[in-house]
Amino acid sequence: MARSYVAEAKRRGLGRRQERIGPIVERLAAEHSDAQIALRFRSDLELLVSVMLSAQTTDTNVNRVTEALFRKYRRPEDYLAVPEEELERDIYTTGFFRQKTKAIRGTMRMLLEEFDGEVPRRLEDLVRLPGVARKTANVVASELGHAQGIVVDTHVRRLSQRLGLTRHDDPVKIERDLQRVVPRADWARFPHLLIWHGRRVCDARRPACEDCVLEDLCPASRLAEPLRSSGASGRARAGRSSRRE
Repeated sequence: MARSYVAEAKRRGLGRRQERIGPIVERLAAEHSDAQIALRFRSDLELLVSVMLSAQTTDTNVNRVTEALFRKYRRPEDYLAVPEEELERDIYTTGFFRQKTKAIRGTMRMLLEEFDGEVPRRLEDLVRLPGVARKTANVVASELGHAQGIVVDTHVRRLSQRLGLTRHDDPVKIERDLQRVVPRADWARFPHLLIWHGRRVCDARRPACEDCVLEDLCPASRLAEPLRSSGASGRARAGRSSRRE
């Protein structure tokens, strides 16, 4: 069970989650104005396939594979027209290629049979697709402009816990907590902001609290509390540019 910083936020007098969420979103949006999905795609179908392939591998690796894959497979029918072993070879380097191949082919079959070959927008339809769990469905729906939940990946889980926005470790429970405090208009971009902040500043092992724009709002800050009252957060903002990629 992850350590809960919800009580720590209260002890440090940082305010309630509902009071802190506005400044958190605002500061992260200013700090990471380029935060967006790292996967490359040109259509709804390519988005869906990219997200399905991204499980247990890096976005960079997926983009490397899909550069050739999407030239070969353009429609749902294309994924079903080749032998299963051929598709396995084409996505081999993404890992778990057999499971992913079965999921992709099953999804393409369902898209053709039930959705006229189009990627559905509703979360309840997306999660019915083979191999599409809630996280994948949330990513796809959000990127298509129909966010119906909040994506919870490892970065979102870690930062939500450290910021005292949740006391849970289960992604479903974390999402529910975030939905209660994050304005619905920010559901799509909020995960991107946390993901990029997690990559650039709030590292899992060595968070750079001294460079963090959220230091004075974060109950997990490693800076000494006396420094907090003497302007540490100002120095953090001044030094944050050194962390930008």
